Order: sequence, then C-alpha cells, then structure tokens
Amino acid sequence: MAKVLEVKNVTKTYPGVVALDNVSFDVEYGEILALIGENGAGKSTVIKTIAGAINPDSGTIVIDGKAYEHLTPSIARDAGVGVVYQELNLVPSLSIMENIFLGEKLGGRFMPNFREMRRKAEEVMADLGVKIDVSTQVQMLSTAQMQIVEIAKAVVKNCKLLIMDEPSASIPMAEVQNMFRIVRRLKEKGVAIIYISHRLEELFELCDRVTVFRDGQYVVTRNVADITKQDLIKYMIGRELTEKFPERNVTIGEPVLQVKDLTGNGDFHINLELKKGEILGLAGLVGAGRTELAKMLCGDVKPDSGEIVIQGRRMKAASAADGVELGIGLVPEDRKNEGVFLEYTIEWNIPIMSMKKISKLGFINFKKADELTDTYVKTLDVKTPTVKQQVKNLSGGNQQKVVVAKVLAAQNDVLIFDEPTRGIDVGAKREIYLLMNRLVEQGKSILMISSEMEELLGMSDRIVVLHEGVVAGELQKDEFSQDRVLELASGM
Repeated sequence: MAKVLEVKNVTKTYPGVVALDNVSFDVEYGEILALIGENGAGKSTVIKTIAGAINPDSGTIVIDGKAYEHLTPSIARDAGVGVVYQELNLVPSLSIMENIFLGEKLGGRFMPNFREMRRKAEEVMADLGVKIDVSTQVQMLSTAQMQIVEIAKAVVKNCKLLIMDEPSASIPMAEVQNMFRIVRRLKEKGVAIIYISHRLEELFELCDRVTVFRDGQYVVTRNVADITKQDLIKYMIGRELTEKFPERNVTIGEPVLQVKDLTGNGDFHINLELKKGEILGLAGLVGAGRTELAKMLCGDVKPDSGEIVIQGRRMKAASAADGVELGIGLVPEDRKNEGVFLEYTIEWNIPIMSMKKISKLGFINFKKADELTDTYVKTLDVKTPTVKQQVKNLSGGNQQKVVVAKVLAAQNDVLIFDEPTRGIDVGAKREIYLLMNRLVEQGKSILMISSEMEELLGMSDRIVVLHEGVVAGELQKDEFSQDRVLELASGM
C-alpha cells in the first residue's frame, strides 16, 4: 500500500534532553498505526513535528510523497494532516458547526453563511455516522461528543492522516466503542490514523501495526496480530514486567477517616470509613459522584449535611486549608488544571502547600523549601535535568509525581488519589503503585478513585461502589470480581 507519511532520521533536542534521536517510521493509507512508549519516550514530540508545531533539528517529513525539512501548522493542515490532541481545543460558547469551521471562510465578506455552514457540518457528521444537532453549543456536550467534534474539525479539511493523542483517556468506557466505530469508518475511507494510547488492550482491538519508542529512539514496528501485550511492555521499558501490581505486607489499623451521613455536591447520605494503612478503592461509572465526594472530603466543597471526621477531629470549615490542617490531601484527576502550576518550576510547585510549615513571621525559609523539593524529587525519582524545569516540560508520569510530591510534602496522613494513573504508561504506573504501597507501609491511608477495573481489583484492600451519588455496596477482598463491581455500579 502507498505510504501517506514517512518520518526519516528526525532528531530534536532540548537543553539537557534528546527528545528524538534519529527516528524513522512510516504510515500507509487506510492503516491504523499504534504509536506507544513510556512517558518521555518522544511520542508527543514526533506528532508535534509532523503537525508543524515544532521544527526538528534534522531529518525529513514526507507527506504523500512530498518532503519537508520544516513544517508549519498551516502547511501540515494543507498537506492533509489532522491532529486530535488529548487537551481538546474547542470554543465552548460556540456551536458544533461554528467550531468545525472555525477560521474557515464560509459565506460573505463580513458574515458567515450559517445555512451553508450547517449543511456542510451535517454532511461531515453524517459521513462519520453521527447524529447530532450541529447548532448545539459545545459547552452542552459530553467529553466524548466534544472529541467527535475535534475529529470532524480535522477530517473536514481533506484529512489524509489523522493523529489521535490519548483519545480514550478522558471518556467513559461505554463511549470508547463508539469512537472506535468512527475511527474504523475513517480507515475504510482510506484515511491513515496514528493512534497513541497507554491502554494496550485497545491496540489489539483497533490497530493494524504498532511502532514503539523508548527514550526518544525508535525501537520496533510489528504487526499487531504477531505480538503479545508482554512483548510490547518489554519493548517499551526494555525489560520484563512480570508483576503488574506489587505485593504489600501491611497490618491495617483503626479508622482514620469517618464519613457519616454526608450529603451535598450531588452525593446523598454517604457513610464510609478509611483505616490506617489501607487502600480503599472507590468505584462507580462516570457521573456516580466519586470526584464530587473527594472534593467534599478535602474541603474544596462544603457539604449540605453530615460529618467528616479525620483522626478524631471533625472538619468544621469547608476549605482546602482546613483539609490540609487536618491532614488530608488530594491528588486530583485533572493534574494539569488542578494539580500543578504548569508554567512554574518543580522547585516552586512542590513546597507550595507547605508554606505555613516552612515560613516564620511571614517570611519563607528558602533553604527548607529547597530541602523539601530535593527530598521528594529523589524519593519519587522525578526524572528532570534540574528542579528549575517548568512542570509543563515534564512527561505525564513525572508531572503526576510532582502532584504527589506536593501533597506528600504537606505531611498529610490521609491521601485521596483521583485516577492516579490516568494517561501514564505501564512503567510509570508500576512506580505509582510501588509508591502507594510505601505510603501505606509508612502508616498513611489512601482513598483511590479509579475507572480502571484492573487497578481497582489489583490495588484495593476494600472497594466501595457508588451509583448515582449513593453507596451501592461494599466489597471485601474475597468478594472482588469485575462482574460484581459493574453490577453495583450499574445499580443492579
């Protein structure tokens, strides 16, 4: 089959980091190529190079037979490259059709032709097999629907190559199959797709070939039909990963967090307890009220009624400061918007929750701040050339470590991990699991919210399941099963 894309000997360096090291691979028309690797392997850098967002130091990008040493976003789009990034790029207050044709000239000199815009938007949606009112404001859509709008934005511009960066990371599992259907439909029309995901099981269901990167270098390309999940992991991390969920030996103690008849923020009459040294899994479908509960527990949202008792002390004021004062810390689901300050450095982020402890008479003890940063960078093995690195320049796994470091530096004994491994690779996941084990072995307690069934069953000591804002049931270790969790989560 003809090749739509050839990446030839591309190299890109940043201060202290070789992001891409003489990388070469290709994609054919009508093919779904998986591109995988650990966080920091070079996946994001190569797709930004193909899309024209960054220029390589050397090498060539060939699109449909035409060679480019440097691309710009407009040249890449004109050449037929479309990208759906993990962070969706839509204008919430505009309609679906306005977002699809944003920046395009449709109509007169001063006013767009909305009738023509609607007609063309309906055509592209019908072509994707999607029934939706294209006059709907984007802010009224679900995340999965927003992603479809992003795909429509890309394919409406004569797209030959569609790059999808972690498309399933933030959408419910029930919506993933619909996205797969749209991707397969594009494949049938001859569109080539580069599909990036940390969910390896998706690759076996969807993709034709898989290309693996490691440490900025090309490792291998294989037919998906000829490879196993264990093979992929070995290529990604350079070693066998025989034990996904590490064992721990912890004596679980008395309750440290007690939630009594808690109501508010979409949850109703929640009763649960978290014990010392325990990892308590919190399960439920999207919209079940898990994150809403987490925000009440850490003081971000004031409950309507009920009690939160932490180590015998009742939470009185609904504020994050009160939560930290009582020893409860949240590692949020949305690490980029809620967990860290991306534009600031590692050394600025890590001590930020601990200022009260390292300040005197309003003056920060910068020596203590530096010591705190160095301690947790080493403890969590944050991979960075310097603590003066901006967090936005770290890989997803290392960004997550900075979020955790910030919470740990505040000396919290009760930790809430909301989707702790979302969007990070299999090697980094294991590091997070080892860290969680170390924390509970040190006497801390973890409430873990997760949408990944394997993670829930593999890491939890108990599981509490929410359904539509109420506790649907609680499972002890010997009762764990995927079917039982799903039954409770579905309200059966």
